[in-house]
Amino acid sequence: MATPSSFRDSTQIVLPWETLDPIHGELESEFTVTVHDEGCKARIIGSPLVIKEVSDFLARHGVSLP
Repeated sequence: MATPSSFRDSTQIVLPWETLDPIHGELESEFTVTVHDEGCKARIIGSPLVIKEVSDFLARHGVSLP
């Protein structure tokens, strides 16, 4: 049975703001996601398919995911 944390992992990415800041505008214009400001962290929330695409996008821009 799937756990809540496995669903969360497939629908969000959490990064430090300084990592996301340079590409934040491009990310939101290219993908249907919500970027939530949590102080020094950014939480990118979207559907599992979109999060996979965002992950690929981030990798192309040199952002390594935790």
